[in-house]
Amino acid sequence: MTLTDSHAHLYLDQFDPDRHDVVRNAINQGVRYMFIPNIDKDSILPMMELVREYPLNCFPMMGLHPTSVGNDYKEQLEIVKESLNKNKFYAIGEMGIDLYWDKTYFAEQQEAFRIQVGLAQDFDLPLVIHSRDSFDEIFELMDEVFKPGLKGVFHCFTGTLEQAEHITGMGFLLGIGGVLTYKNSGLAEVVDKISPDHLLLETDAPFLSPAPYRGKRNESAYLVEIAKKIAEIKGIKVEEVAEFTTRNAFKLFKIDGQ
Repeated sequence: MTLTDSHAHLYLDQFDPDRHDVVRNAINQGVRYMFIPNIDKDSILPMMELVREYPLNCFPMMGLHPTSVGNDYKEQLEIVKESLNKNKFYAIGEMGIDLYWDKTYFAEQQEAFRIQVGLAQDFDLPLVIHSRDSFDEIFELMDEVFKPGLKGVFHCFTGTLEQAEHITGMGFLLGIGGVLTYKNSGLAEVVDKISPDHLLLETDAPFLSPAPYRGKRNESAYLVEIAKKIAEIKGIKVEEVAEFTTRNAFKLFKIDGQ
């Protein structure tokens, strides 16, 4: 069984004490592929060091996280563009809109979103979209900037069925993480009605650990619990979930073979 974690921040300092053990444990649990999203200019170096150590397992993305958007966002995005010209990346991300923590830089977040959509088009890469408390705002932006061929995933999807159908109607995927395993999240009812062709697995490690690890540091090995939950919801074997979610990830991120 081969699983793919489509979103994990394994370079963060929460993993400094045992990063190699975390990666090896994930691989031993069948999580053979891990896609690694950037946050801002300060995370590029540690992310690339991780990728250099595990070139067959860890695949980097390049972008500016919405909570890192501030007065210097244009300078940060220039660094993103420079990085895209220097190295191989598999997506523009993590990017998006976050109105949960702070709305001070909402206008700047919107402009950073537009610029990164342009980078996705210029470099022929998918988007990895962060959408906390911001589905309507992102849908409005997508109506403005969407062009045929634009693809991506709404990472850590926790919305309604209507929002899920809006996203899949654009040809985008849903990143399903640990929230699926939480009681009363309502996400199981949504996932039940979504085609397997539109689903990716993710951990968002070190955040949002699935049950039974909720409250602890998340890691890619725990992806197995999310796969088991999708299998339970859809009444299929966990191996089938691994197969279609890995296939979806490889198609989106343009990875050859498995």
